[in-house]
Amino acid sequence: MMKKTRGSGLGGFAASVLPSLIAIIVGLLFGFIILLISNPAQAVQGLKVILLGGFNDGLFGVGQTLYYATPLILTGLSVGFAFKTGLFNIGASGQLITGAFAAIWTAVNCDWLPGPLHWIVPILAAILVGGLWGAVPGLFKSLLGVNEVIACIMMNYIGMYGVNYLIKISNIYDKLKNQTVSVPSSAALPNGGLEHLFYKMRGNFVRFSSINIGFYIAVIAAVVIYVLLTKTTFGYELKACGYNRDASRFAGINEKRSVLMSMVIAGMLSGAAGAVMYLAKSDGLHIDVIEVLATQGFNGIPVALLGLSNPIGIVFSGIFIAHLNQGGYYLQKLNYMPEIIDIIIGAIIYFAAFSLIVRNVIAALARRREAKAVQGKGNER
Repeated sequence: MMKKTRGSGLGGFAASVLPSLIAIIVGLLFGFIILLISNPAQAVQGLKVILLGGFNDGLFGVGQTLYYATPLILTGLSVGFAFKTGLFNIGASGQLITGAFAAIWTAVNCDWLPGPLHWIVPILAAILVGGLWGAVPGLFKSLLGVNEVIACIMMNYIGMYGVNYLIKISNIYDKLKNQTVSVPSSAALPNGGLEHLFYKMRGNFVRFSSINIGFYIAVIAAVVIYVLLTKTTFGYELKACGYNRDASRFAGINEKRSVLMSMVIAGMLSGAAGAVMYLAKSDGLHIDVIEVLATQGFNGIPVALLGLSNPIGIVFSGIFIAHLNQGGYYLQKLNYMPEIIDIIIGAIIYFAAFSLIVRNVIAALARRREAKAVQGKGNER
């Protein structure tokens, strides 16, 4: 009996992972066709460059991959957490940028904070503001029944334009560069010893990658969300409301509170993504005062989809998407357009969605056959 249970468990795991694996393989094959059409002579080498990703530049490239994967993991967790609770958080972009503004403003104006508090407090400020930004669609959904997709899209634009306005009227605006000022060095996220692992040597010159403890924060957040969803009563209630809100209400679960808390937690994760992006030490990122939504927020959707909304799966899918993006960066050396890697990633996500639909259809047909078989045995009796 134990052997059967374990086998079924492994089979279930394989069935859940298989759609993503198929999507990746088919997407890469589709990308290879695009490479052949664009430049047949370099197609094989181009595919090799894509597959190597960050490894094209050794450990330095790996560090860059993990650095760029960090905000993708956090926004993927934000979207995936909402998926698990029956909601679609398309507002990660607005939650990210408002959290980023809170982090930068706190870092610049609270330079009196001692030691590690100078970067810890801005992260907490970003998490708080991101949560508040996510709470607005949650309130509209739980109290007024407004679709969260519509509310999130509106909040994205309110967040973008609102942050642009606040930057211009605050003391963190660099008018000459039309962007935020640089945060103090004491507020930048420490490397946490990772600089000794991910670097490259060119003669006597050492170049360290941009990876920092933000990656640790993303992994810890994934573990916390996994435990919350699978090991706690609160997580069970959130998922129950996602599956069937009416049945949850009948069982005594406060579905309005669950919807609100789901969006708040999703917003907190996106706010954290904004903090780790703009408090990075090496890149010196700034919020540009432009009318463009943060792409990392939308990229969390394919990361969550490819990771099947599983927090641990999202960590690996975020790293994989960043790995492909790094491969696309090095692909330009072979005279390919950088948009090719976006086409490949888009194809992978498309096939992931399609394979999920096929899997669900097959599962529904299997359940129907089992139900008919059980009914037939009952009639025989």
